[in-house]
Amino acid sequence: MKQTYINIIANIEKLHRLSLEVIKAYLDRQNIHDINNVQCFILYNIGEARLTVGEISNRGYYMGSNVTYNLKKMIESGYIDQEQSDHDRRSSHVKLSPKGMAFYKNFEKLFELHIKNLATNGVTEESLKNLLKNLHKLEAFWGFMVMHDIHH
Repeated sequence: MKQTYINIIANIEKLHRLSLEVIKAYLDRQNIHDINNVQCFILYNIGEARLTVGEISNRGYYMGSNVTYNLKKMIESGYIDQEQSDHDRRSSHVKLSPKGMAFYKNFEKLFELHIKNLATNGVTEESLKNLLKNLHKLEAFWGFMVMHDIHH
């Protein structure tokens, strides 16, 4: 079980990097250079919502410390609109601009193609649901380990 566990940890990292490479290749094919693969993922997960920077980070839409930087770049490139909160001037909300929404809808086609190709390659919705269930269990386990500072 130990080697399987170690292989899973390595595979999670490898799959994450590879998924970003798939998005980078998509951007290159579309000749889009004003947004990067990480920013695409943030943009896609904002979707039609209006969120604060904190909500984007807390919901796990982006893992890392540079969410503010990436949002700033997407605002500068015209993909995201930012508006100050009416209730708290220290807080702001972001939403997709018309350019961002057009990109979102085009990007959605990539995932539709992936779903179609997953099915033809023997990956079923049930197998994906089982994988997701097990990943959530692993996430809960790791969260428990961190919160309880368990080393033995």
